[in-house]
Amino acid sequence: MTSALPAAPRRRIRICYFNTWAGPLQPVADYLARLPGLDLRPLVSDPRDAELMRKARLDCDWYGENARCFAALAHPEIEFLPAWTTGRAGVLDTAKAPREPGEERWLVTMAQQPQAFGELAPKVFALLAKTGVRHAFYAFDEASRTMPCFADIAPFLDVLVHDEAPMAEAGAARLKPDCVRRHRSWVANLLPGATAFAEAPEEKIYFLGSQLGLSPHRRRQIEFLAARFKDRFVASCDHTTPVNGRGELARYKVGFCPEGRKFSTPAMAATHTDRPFWCGCLGMVPVSEDSQSGGRLEELHRAGLIVRYPHGDLAGLAAACERALALPNEARRRIYDHFNAHETVGHVLAEALAAAR
Repeated sequence: MTSALPAAPRRRIRICYFNTWAGPLQPVADYLARLPGLDLRPLVSDPRDAELMRKARLDCDWYGENARCFAALAHPEIEFLPAWTTGRAGVLDTAKAPREPGEERWLVTMAQQPQAFGELAPKVFALLAKTGVRHAFYAFDEASRTMPCFADIAPFLDVLVHDEAPMAEAGAARLKPDCVRRHRSWVANLLPGATAFAEAPEEKIYFLGSQLGLSPHRRRQIEFLAARFKDRFVASCDHTTPVNGRGELARYKVGFCPEGRKFSTPAMAATHTDRPFWCGCLGMVPVSEDSQSGGRLEELHRAGLIVRYPHGDLAGLAAACERALALPNEARRRIYDHFNAHETVGHVLAEALAAAR
């Protein structure tokens, strides 16, 4: 009888998350500890503008939550070492800091933030690549078309998560053949299961929107829902929900989520932002308008994980909300379990890293 072969050793990966709100290289745990008291005044254009400061705080906390998610990455094939974060000031220290035996070091950038280096971006990322720092870029919008440095940094990417399809040819042609590519829309930057499933939520519809999205089309829908459902409809049209307040939304049964049709770029018009993914992770039933292009939300709709209605169809919107309100806990639990297992930023990144051999 032959003995079983020993299990292959797990890869050892340390994430360093690049965040323009951060400063020198430091452990994510330390950054998160000081984040609530971080003075943002030196980091904004006009610290006397109260509304600008409020939005800066929301944005800073949103990127901080990404750091929290990346510090909690998990995958059966990978041992994740304690994560770091850095801003422009410490990015080169990502290469200089000592490594543990067998450690793979990865820089993770998101959105348009690589452009923070301007014309120096290709030199910075080339140097990091030369010193063995691998680069994962989670671009949840049209980076290949709208970020000026994309084509210059493309040769140094080992993982690219992008929403647009097709990508701009100039940048796509410069990606390495073995660059792991994932075509994926927005997801939730929430820790899986961080918010407990509500067994008895309020039988209400919560609109999770923003001032930016209050187009005449969206206002017409809000007014219609308010008249139709009266006190069963609650609208929040603030810029966004603070990250530490998202869990409170789980008390509502249904989340009416904005779609991205108002955006001028094709990819954003198909993504619907991250609101449906928040809702699913919180145990709410996501209700979202269909989009002209893109298939991600349609795929979830066909799987019974979100409820959709035709663009501009108020009767269809009302019917979709009624269906969502009528869903039993078993169906809501299925939505909650799926979104927490598959539709979070940590899950998508960990899977892509595992594929990057």
